[in-house]
Amino acid sequence: MFMKKVGIICEYNPFHNGHIYHLQKIKEMFPDSMIILVMSTSFTMRGELSILNKWDKTSIALTYGVDLVIELPTFYSTNSADIFASGAVKILNYLNCDYLVFGSETNDIDLLTNLATIQLNNEEYDSLVKNYMDKGNNYPTSMSKALGELCGKTINLPNDLLGLSYIKEIIKNNYNIKPISILRTNDYHNSEIDNEISSATSIRNAIIKKIDIKNAVPNETLEKIINYNISDNYYKLLKYKILSDMDNLNNYLDVDEGLDNLIRKNIIKANSLDELINKIKTKRYTYNRLNRMFIHILLNIKKEDVEIRNQINYIRILGFSKIGKKFLKEIKKEINIPLITNYSDLKNNNLEFELYVAFIYYQIINRDDLNLIELKSVPIQKKN
Repeated sequence: MFMKKVGIICEYNPFHNGHIYHLQKIKEMFPDSMIILVMSTSFTMRGELSILNKWDKTSIALTYGVDLVIELPTFYSTNSADIFASGAVKILNYLNCDYLVFGSETNDIDLLTNLATIQLNNEEYDSLVKNYMDKGNNYPTSMSKALGELCGKTINLPNDLLGLSYIKEIIKNNYNIKPISILRTNDYHNSEIDNEISSATSIRNAIIKKIDIKNAVPNETLEKIINYNISDNYYKLLKYKILSDMDNLNNYLDVDEGLDNLIRKNIIKANSLDELINKIKTKRYTYNRLNRMFIHILLNIKKEDVEIRNQINYIRILGFSKIGKKFLKEIKKEINIPLITNYSDLKNNNLEFELYVAFIYYQIINRDDLNLIELKSVPIQKKN
């Protein structure tokens, strides 16, 4: 019988002191366990570029105690909380995870479980969400209002919302995974770095403004970020993609009816992504939702691709410790989908798409040298 397996789902954009705290708390709760990390790589759920590439993030994660790093496919990592959760939790289930530990603002598993049950089993909830959306509210706001109306409890902070999505996936699929929360120790909405544990949002803002972040991240992250290149390549590539396919914008995932016309109307006039989003944004769409939409356009993810992309038909390993390596040898006998370590391991459309995504990402961050590394990539092994 292998030791207990604890799952984490993350973006590490970038890896910071709060993540170290998270890992330390897990080791306190489960001292004789192995930690499995399912990680988004090049693009994130907020529709942003990852500040660090997947290999840097994997290396740092292994340094701070993760035993196995798995790539979350791009379709899931660039989608809404429910879809993000569906892919990540499914991977953890394939790997026979015992626990899923996540940060939470409320730190109340019983509350989140009750709310998840209402979302899954209460027909009135679905009706209320639809009514609020028909009034022009975005989905997260409509969801929170519906829950508030039904049970007097609202959930509107990001980690709680993600936790709710994780728990729904576990309940809906009857996964044998126990969700556990850790109290979030910083304010997500705070855009300034004010102590040693700051939000990833505040750290990203500081990097853009060239503010010192050394007190908020470990040295391993700081060393990688020093070479971070903030370029306007992303908007240039996106603008070209939109202009070259103006008549077919409604084919792309998340481009709802009417948004295609707004994009056509404003793409020439907008000189940056922020400017474009501000020109087309309405109450119905969150900033993150529109960011994800533009990522889907850039990466050529279309509505017709959803059935193909919305599949976990392999598990790609990015890195492992000695414990992780031993676990992989054991689980390989039990798992019914391929465990792969590089692109030559499997002929698969979704895996080929990940290579395509990585090359676009490297173009945006001006790192052509990573193309060859990606093609020849093998998992990073922690040496001690």
